[in-house]
Amino acid sequence: MKNRVQLIGHVGQEPEIKNLESGKFASFSIATNESYTNSKGEKVQQTEWHRVVAWGKTAQIIEQYVTKGKELAVEGRLSHRNYEDKEGVKHYVTEVVINEVMFLGK
Repeated sequence: MKNRVQLIGHVGQEPEIKNLESGKFASFSIATNESYTNSKGEKVQQTEWHRVVAWGKTAQIIEQYVTKGKELAVEGRLSHRNYEDKEGVKHYVTEVVINEVMFLGK
């Protein structure tokens, strides 16, 4: 098995683009929705938010074409990292590092 993630969802906010020495970097979030019927027969909608990041050519495409609300399909790998903030508190981050993006909808 390999580390592979595929998501279809809507962009939650305008992508944050950074120009680094190693190249262009993009980060944003995608909302995915699932619905199910609970034991009372009621339809329940559940939204999950996913942090996604891209580098290089993929980040350039995102900078040019991705805006808040746009429906996307992304494919990449799951990545975990941690860092310490200024107060010394350790934070853990899980994100999808995307290498392919497909534009859906209008």
